[in-house]
Amino acid sequence: MQETNYTDYHVPRMSDVPNIEVRVVSTDNPPTGAGEDGQPLVAGAIGNAIAALTGVRLRELPFSPERVKAPLNA
Repeated sequence: MQETNYTDYHVPRMSDVPNIEVRVVSTDNPPTGAGEDGQPLVAGAIGNAIAALTGVRLRELPFSPERVKAPLNA
């Protein structure tokens, strides 16, 4: 554990995410879209880490200090 409190936690930014390569493959299937393929999964990873650490699953973004502390104090 690197941080001692949520106030010390470094919120990941897009510059912290590794490069993501998105490829759209042409097929004979009807078009559906590819708008969210490159969206990073950082929030899900942080949510899973919080759930693994505390047993509390957060289901709403952003993970603000108030939203994180509320279920922990309940």
